[in-house]
Amino acid sequence: MNSKVSFSVASREFQAGRYTQSLATLNQLIDTQKDAKTYALLAKNLLQLGFKSDAAKSYGLAAKAGGANAYEYYKLAARLHYDCGEHDEALVICMRNFEKAQKDPDLAFILVSVFYARQQRDLIQPLKNVLSKSSNREHLQAAATLVSNDLSDPSNEQLARNIFKRFPKDFSARFLYLIFLREFNDYEESLRHQKVVDDAVLDGRPEVLRKDHPFYHLHWCGNEDLNRLPMVGVPKLDPDKVAARRAQPHAWSDKIRIGYMSADFWDNHATMKLMQRVLELHDRDKFEIVLFDHSGPYALLNNKTDRSKWGTIVDIHGVSDQEVLRLVREHNIDIMVDLKGHTADSRANSFNIPLAPVHVAWLGFPGSTLGIDLDYVIGDQFVLPDVAKPFYHEKFCRMPESYQPNDPSNRPQPKPVTREQYGLADDAFVFASFNGNRKITPEAIASWTRILKRAPNSVLWLMSNSPRNEENLRKAFRASGIAANRIIFCARTGYQEHIDRIQAADLGIDTFPVNGHTTTSEQLWGGLPVLTMKGTNFASRVSESLLNAIGLPELVGKNLQDYEDMAVELANNREKVTAYKAHLAEQRYIAPLFDAERFCKHLEQAFVTMADRAKRGEAPDHFDVPALPARTQPFWTA
Repeated sequence: MNSKVSFSVASREFQAGRYTQSLATLNQLIDTQKDAKTYALLAKNLLQLGFKSDAAKSYGLAAKAGGANAYEYYKLAARLHYDCGEHDEALVICMRNFEKAQKDPDLAFILVSVFYARQQRDLIQPLKNVLSKSSNREHLQAAATLVSNDLSDPSNEQLARNIFKRFPKDFSARFLYLIFLREFNDYEESLRHQKVVDDAVLDGRPEVLRKDHPFYHLHWCGNEDLNRLPMVGVPKLDPDKVAARRAQPHAWSDKIRIGYMSADFWDNHATMKLMQRVLELHDRDKFEIVLFDHSGPYALLNNKTDRSKWGTIVDIHGVSDQEVLRLVREHNIDIMVDLKGHTADSRANSFNIPLAPVHVAWLGFPGSTLGIDLDYVIGDQFVLPDVAKPFYHEKFCRMPESYQPNDPSNRPQPKPVTREQYGLADDAFVFASFNGNRKITPEAIASWTRILKRAPNSVLWLMSNSPRNEENLRKAFRASGIAANRIIFCARTGYQEHIDRIQAADLGIDTFPVNGHTTTSEQLWGGLPVLTMKGTNFASRVSESLLNAIGLPELVGKNLQDYEDMAVELANNREKVTAYKAHLAEQRYIAPLFDAERFCKHLEQAFVTMADRAKRGEAPDHFDVPALPARTQPFWTA
């Protein structure tokens, strides 16, 4: 061996910053000296020269060579592979060291990040404890993602509380803790923490909202400008990559190939209760429908529907984003539609690789899908008015009646019930809210309290998520001076029974700033008129959209005072409520709201417009879908 070719020479060259010379020396040395320190120094040089992937491989070889530092080399290799997007390679290393990963937040972070994105959640539950004890902000954010994904797990709430106790000045920790407080209607504690947030915003520090999660943020903030700030779990959108995607060559065919992506392709999920019939009705002579499904095996256990009627099913549960890309391109998809946005079990981040010529957001997330490469968001004139355009990076595709589809054929028909079955007095006026309890804000409690006091013969019928929710809601109304017998609770139940019991109420009373979405359309389907008010963002405008689509725009109050006045007036005018119920019965099978066939034709026209613009090389732009002529005959016979 040349006397100038030695480890000590290569090491001195590295220390002097002569990385290329050190690398050349090591390349000669490696033929005869394949030990851990040589491979590790090789990795360090490669890293300095910008070859991260090669450095990861060299650290992997250093680890395999053994020695006291083998585990540290594995960690370095795993992190570099992860940073390069080589997630499969990173997983091989992490899984080989899984027992240690349960005590090591560095490896735990990689496992959680990759498996969470692929919906392999069971594998990473043991890792949330070690991440929550780390002081690394990246690790804590991964822990927060895990913890907030299952709010019903008491251990998750305890972890959120512990994180906040360790970092009481960190708004990320405060927002995480607030998620659980709101989930269980712990108003006294949540208002105390919310005041800290409100004071910071009023003090000219709205940037604290970047520490909030986009989905949970909507449940307390109806300000469309502020809704753009939350960044937890939001990737950075690269405009150059967006432009490159749109400029890529693409082979179009006579049919438009639509790819829908969701974790909700099973018949008992709320999304499918809305759009199942639309999927069945797509014109197969003009459209090819492919469902990129990451529902997972547990979600599909209770599915009773032949899913082949919806389209070609492509299972992407547990696969990498690169494999998603391969599968999308294998089907040569023209328009990819994300049905999840920033909600649980989403894979919206995969839209930040060039999946298709056109990317669309629809139905799952009621707002701008921050940080995700999307050309259009599908809405309507109510949820996406012109004043909202500055707050979206997506262009508006506005449906002529409502953005929300509804399924008249697979949804059960309401059956007759009596009030006695549900413990409701025949002579009482029954206000009802069947919304998830986290939507019942302190402001809603205050408003409903004023209504109940002004309408003394009324009661409020609520669906409770848990005994804890019920206890906290009762406590809030009691503190506001409402007698316990005026707040009546029901539990969650089967779908048929839920549709049946809706009609036992007199008037649905909406939540804000997040309205009932599927809940409102279910109430209207069940024959229950719903009272709402004008909203200030997508999530708070949904019920207005649905009421207009069933011909009841007069049930949209101009503001909170109008909403309360209308509630009291209707409680004293049962004839008017009876007329509204008759209207719903008459219009169920002729108005646009439940007309899946009409909706499908409008949606397909939207896809044609999007595709035509892309084929011409034109950038996405706002457009409104023209309405078909109004029906004069029912579209369905019950």
